[in-house]
Amino acid sequence: MDIVKRTVEFKPHSRNLFFHILTACNLRCRHCYINPEQHGTKTLDIATIKKWLRLFSLSGQPSTFKSVSDTNVIFLGGEPTLHPDLSQAIRDAKGLGYASITVDTNGYLFNDILDRVSPLEVDYFSFSLDGSTKEVNDAIRGQGCYDTCIKGMKEAVSRGFTISSIFTASRANIKDLPNMPPILKRLGVSRFFIQVIGIRGNPAKRNETDLQLRYEEWMEIVPETALHAAELGMYCTYPKVFLEAEESFSCAGLVAENYFVFPNGRVYTCPLCEDYPLHAYEIRDDLLEKRPPLTETELFELKIPEGCVMNRIFHPGNIEYDKEGNPVRKIACCMLKEELISR
Repeated sequence: MDIVKRTVEFKPHSRNLFFHILTACNLRCRHCYINPEQHGTKTLDIATIKKWLRLFSLSGQPSTFKSVSDTNVIFLGGEPTLHPDLSQAIRDAKGLGYASITVDTNGYLFNDILDRVSPLEVDYFSFSLDGSTKEVNDAIRGQGCYDTCIKGMKEAVSRGFTISSIFTASRANIKDLPNMPPILKRLGVSRFFIQVIGIRGNPAKRNETDLQLRYEEWMEIVPETALHAAELGMYCTYPKVFLEAEESFSCAGLVAENYFVFPNGRVYTCPLCEDYPLHAYEIRDDLLEKRPPLTETELFELKIPEGCVMNRIFHPGNIEYDKEGNPVRKIACCMLKEELISR
C-alpha cells in the first residue's frame, strides 16, 4: 500500500461554513471552546437557519464567494443533534446544493437523528472521541461519554452512514493517541482528524496553558500515528502547527474562505479569535455585513517572526525562543493541514 503525504495548500475560493446552530450541550468537556459570553446561548429557529444557509449559498456577497457547489457545511453546537430541527436543516442544505454536509457530534445522537435523515443526505457524521479507553476519554469529556460515543458510531455505520472521528490532542491524552487507529478501523471510521488543543473557551477560563504541546511532544507522536491510520486505510489529517526554517508562513484568512458562524450572528474567519469580539463579519437582518476595524482581518496582514500573529497573541505557549529572544520556529496557520491518503 502506498501512502501519499502532502501539506494541504490553501485553495483560493475554497469555502467551509462552520455553522453553530446552537451553543447548548449535554456535556462539559474540559477543552470545549464555546464561550457563552461571546457566542451567546441562543438556539436558532429553523426559519433563521434556512435564511442563513441561503445567505452563504448565494454569490455576490462582500467577498470572493464562489457558488454553493464549492462550499462544505459543517453543523456544530454545542451538540447539534440537540436541535429538534437539525434534520430539516440538513435537507435544506442538501436542497441548496452544498458540496458536502457534515454533522459534528459527541455521539449521543439526540432526537432520533439517525431515523430522520439518510446517508444520501449526510456525507459524514463526525464523532468526537478523545481516548482509546473510557478512562482517558471520560476524564476529558465526562463519565459515560466513551461507551455512548462508541455505541453511536456503531449504530451509524450499521445504518449505512459514513463516519469520521475527531481527536483533540493535548497533554491530557497525547500518549494515548497511538492507540486510536486500530480501534477506529474496527469501528468503520473512514476519516480520522487529529486536532491540537486550543487555549480558548474552557481552557482559557481556567488558564490551563499546561495542556499545550511542545514541538518534541507533537512530532514524536502525531505524524507516526497519522501514518499508521493511513496504513490501515483511513484518510487522516492533522494540523501542521510547527513550521521548519525553510517553510514559509501563509494565512488562510488571506487566501481561503472559512466562516465560523455563531447563533448570536457573529461570523469569524479565524477560530483562534473566537474568545474575543474580533469577528470580521456580523449577520444583521439576515444580511452578512463586514465590521469596521479593528477586527481579525487587519491582524491577518501583520508579519511577525513567530508566523501566526493569532498564535502569538492567544497561544504563546506554542512558541519557543532561543537565548537571544528569537523564535526557534514559526507557528503555522491553524487551518494548514498535513494529509495522508492510502492508495
